[in-house]
Amino acid sequence: MSYLKVEGTKIVDGDGKEIILRGAGLGGWMLMENFITGYPSVEYQVRDALAEVIGRQKSEFFFDKFLEYFFTEPDAQFFKSLSLNCIRIAISYRHFEDDMNPRVLKPEGFKHLDRVISLCAKQQIYTIIDMHSAPGGQNGGWHCDSGMHLPTFWTHKDFQDRLIWLWGEVAKHYRDNPWIAGYNPLNEPSDEKHTRLIDFYDRVYTAIRKEDPNHIVFFDGNTYAIDFSAFPEDAKDRWPNSAYAIHDYAVYGFPKAPEPYEGSEVQRDSIRKTYQRKRSWMDERGLCVWNGEWGPVYARKDFEGNEWEEINGRRMKVLRYQLELYKKDRLSWSIWLYKDIGFQGMVFVSQDTPYMRLFEKFLQKKWRLAVDAWGADDRHVRHLYDPLVELIEKGVPNEKQRNLYPPIWGLEGRVTRLARTMLLGEYLVKEWAEHFTGMSEDELDKLAQSFKFENCMKREGLNKELTENAE
Repeated sequence: MSYLKVEGTKIVDGDGKEIILRGAGLGGWMLMENFITGYPSVEYQVRDALAEVIGRQKSEFFFDKFLEYFFTEPDAQFFKSLSLNCIRIAISYRHFEDDMNPRVLKPEGFKHLDRVISLCAKQQIYTIIDMHSAPGGQNGGWHCDSGMHLPTFWTHKDFQDRLIWLWGEVAKHYRDNPWIAGYNPLNEPSDEKHTRLIDFYDRVYTAIRKEDPNHIVFFDGNTYAIDFSAFPEDAKDRWPNSAYAIHDYAVYGFPKAPEPYEGSEVQRDSIRKTYQRKRSWMDERGLCVWNGEWGPVYARKDFEGNEWEEINGRRMKVLRYQLELYKKDRLSWSIWLYKDIGFQGMVFVSQDTPYMRLFEKFLQKKWRLAVDAWGADDRHVRHLYDPLVELIEKGVPNEKQRNLYPPIWGLEGRVTRLARTMLLGEYLVKEWAEHFTGMSEDELDKLAQSFKFENCMKREGLNKELTENAE
């Protein structure tokens, strides 16, 4: 079997046949995210809190079992049954090295990643390894597990050096595996100066190529994979066998849409122009584009009440139109995401499982407080945070001075992240962990088994749409 490679604007196999990668992101697994698995704040904080409640040994046992059950052979078989052919696997650097013992590869680091890549290969599913969390945090989001809103990865060279080292180890480990489509060196980078990202890409590309001359490198655009304006004009020759990743979330697929989506020409035009703007830099230069993340979130009856089906019907219209655009362009894509507890996944943990029963009231509380940033509905708490937004507007009347990076957050978004999801999230961490008090390893094992494929429900409408657009 041959490696995939980039030729012009296309991904092709060893015979030059075009391969369009269509699949999903395996998020919430080797980098857990709060909205995906139900905890508050960031992963390292809940891991530490759980160790305090039940002890380090039991805590590590639970998380290892979670990793084991989250993706198994039935998951790979189901994924293949949908005619999808690629999974983007989100990973955290913390699985491979420790902040207090940097540049020392953990012996168990590749344990679960090897297993899942092998399961996918058995089903003829390609994988893309996505570094979702870098030392110091590359974007200040909850999904880089830094616990801060400032991306210190860009201000500490040693953080960058460590990730260069780690990518060398990853490339060395997987260089001979043709079922890996490629490497995604940094998820959603957010470099205010723009130049540091290009310097890092130069260095990481060199480190990867030193160990692995074959696999594709997938470069995310800056500012959450939407901005390529500072990328080098010689990118094609500078980084051969590379593709460029956009993330194409449509505003109409989320609770804060400007109005309900009805599929009007104006609304469709907005979605289309946003998508085309994100990829325009590559199109003008004849480069290969990959959509590494996209897709709406979904309402749930337990939270949104009787409106949930109507809401989801509108969001499926958004999804269908996006798929129509992608199909026309023969675009490779990876929808976000494969599995969660019911907000966005293709499959989701059943309400009847021990995990969902244990956290039923806590999850209601999290939703009511809008403590997660992703796709939050803040209707119940907005009135508490609006005065803070107004205070800043009055205290800093110069709008230009309030325009902080990244601009896509805006003032309200910055208040949301700092005052609500980070501050409030931290105060809920211990409450989450205390749900595990007194549990035996057998009980922890059963709890982790909630995430097994056979204990999940399928989002049938979504999966049907994906299958129809994968063939």
